Amino acid sequence: MSLRIKLLLVALSTLALPWAGWQFVRQVELLLREGQEQALLASAGMLAKAVEARGIASPPSGAVLYVQPARDRIVVDGYADDWSELRPFAQALGPQQDAQRLRVTLASSKGDLYLLAEVRDATRTRFDPADPRTAVSDHVELALEQAGETRRYRLSSAAPGAFDAPAIGEGELPPAHLAGMLQEDGSGYRIEMRLPHGVMPGRIGFALHDAASPGVVAAELRRVIAYDEAAARSLQALVPAHARARVVASDGWLVADAGKLDAAGVAPRDAPGGFANFVYRVLIAPSFAGSAQLDGTRPRLDASEVWQALSGIPATSWRAADRDGAVVLTAAIPLQGDDGQHGALVLEQANRALPLLANRALVGLASATLVAMAIAAAILLLFGASLSLRIRRLRNAAERAVRTSGRLDGPMPLADSPDELGDLARSFAKLVDEVAAYTDYLRTLASKLSHELNTPLAIVKSSLDNLDHQELPVAARPYLSRARDGAERLGTIVRAMSEASRVERAIASAEAEDFDLRALVAGCADGYRALCGERELRVDLPPAGVPFHGAPDLIAQALDKLFDNACSFTPADGWIALSLHSVADTAVVRVANQGPQLPPTMQERLFDSLVSMRERSSRGGEAPHLGLGLYVVRLVAELHRGRADAANLADGSGVAFSIAMPGMSRRRLAEGTSDRAS
Repeated sequence: MSLRIKLLLVALSTLALPWAGWQFVRQVELLLREGQEQALLASAGMLAKAVEARGIASPPSGAVLYVQPARDRIVVDGYADDWSELRPFAQALGPQQDAQRLRVTLASSKGDLYLLAEVRDATRTRFDPADPRTAVSDHVELALEQAGETRRYRLSSAAPGAFDAPAIGEGELPPAHLAGMLQEDGSGYRIEMRLPHGVMPGRIGFALHDAASPGVVAAELRRVIAYDEAAARSLQALVPAHARARVVASDGWLVADAGKLDAAGVAPRDAPGGFANFVYRVLIAPSFAGSAQLDGTRPRLDASEVWQALSGIPATSWRAADRDGAVVLTAAIPLQGDDGQHGALVLEQANRALPLLANRALVGLASATLVAMAIAAAILLLFGASLSLRIRRLRNAAERAVRTSGRLDGPMPLADSPDELGDLARSFAKLVDEVAAYTDYLRTLASKLSHELNTPLAIVKSSLDNLDHQELPVAARPYLSRARDGAERLGTIVRAMSEASRVERAIASAEAEDFDLRALVAGCADGYRALCGERELRVDLPPAGVPFHGAPDLIAQALDKLFDNACSFTPADGWIALSLHSVADTAVVRVANQGPQLPPTMQERLFDSLVSMRERSSRGGEAPHLGLGLYVVRLVAELHRGRADAANLADGSGVAFSIAMPGMSRRRLAEGTSDRAS
């Protein structure tokens, strides 16, 4: 993984900043919501005190029966087709275990009171209301209380259709007879009826009698309540602007409401759009736990906030509005009377400013974060590119120093830098200087040794010659012969080292001239054919001449070294290939041979001084090999501003040595004249 990629990964850590900003926006939005909740609770408390003080819409305590307003005309036929909008709010009466067997719905239309009783009963034991046996048969007992007078009616019919139920009990205000319709189906029966015009009981009670479960069940009288238009008008004057207030009874039935939910304070052009609403709902305020039962207009508010307020504990909640991207804040508080709690007040307020402010804060944060991240990423990338460039310069200098045995064409890059890379560059410079000094020592070692060994070797040889003229025991003669052979081999080594020294001096003082490199290589190839023996010599030369400026004698000597090296490792029936070609302004001479491959670790070291792969050269009677031949080849290549390389052939059949030489630099005439004058 490159340094720039690592720095980019480090730059990604700045993503923690937008995350922290996002959390901050959420916390601020939460604090704003809590502040609005407290403010709305205070407003609801003041409104509740005003409602209680004025006696507006004071719902009764205890269980009630609610009369819903019927928008459509109701036809009393027992089929309940006209009650489709009202039946979802039917009230279940009777004991807890039989709460769903009797469901009652009350409705008012044009001053008349309508009743619908739905009974779940699979048995069929019914008689007409006037029959005495009705008391022990399946029927619904209806109790009406008006102005303190109470009468009861047994609602039943021997067959589906109309019935007339006489009143039981004394009184004048409740009617003496009630007419209705009874229809049945597989699960039970329904009773639908309309009270006489003008009859509006204050309390109504229902009780279900089942012939299959005989017993005495009394009808529980409940207060009858309905939506209070007058209370709603009185409440309208107290409700804050852009808010809606609703007063509910102890069972959640709506007694009065006033106001309208319309978000204020935001111009239409500034209202948040669909994407902004999505961002607010998902990223900022995802937890809207408000009850959806509070939406719209319902006769009964079956919401958790209402039940909590009816239990005596104020409640608040937030929910999403149906339109405009607004949110609705709800506050529900209990209503207290002289006889205790008897209802709840629900105050709601729509708000579009809160999502707008939160969205603006989040958009501003996102924009600032993106700009900051872009700037940070650009700075880190520039820093990474600069650091990578400096490291590459240092690496390239180190590689050049390795290839040139510690020589650099200038000072070590970054050596003047005061940072850590400067320290590293200075350490590299010291190391390169030491390598260069050691390399120079190795280069001069051969000449020093040859010079120092010549005198002792001459003394040894003269001593051995003197011993030859002396009478020695026969047993000592083999030792004398061995000493003479060793001296001869040591002399050969000294001559080889002296030859390398002479070549170095010749290279240092070589004069360049213009010549045809192709003719030189061709002449060398002709001379090599007689030395190949049974080996095949392959020559590949360009058809035209190759003008070159350099030292032809030294190039020929380098070719001799390469050919001698190739012959040493090529089997008797193998091949040697000599080629010349030009690449741009560089002439490349290549000598390849069939034979063993080079170890990867030796390909760069073969051209160093005193490095050889011929292990057998120092044993037996063969001439010693000091590893100076390829070193001479490298010196010749460097003299011609080139380099020598060694590599294994791609097919694995052998190795190839090449010399790439642009040519020696042309000296100006003034320089040549001054040299001759000196």
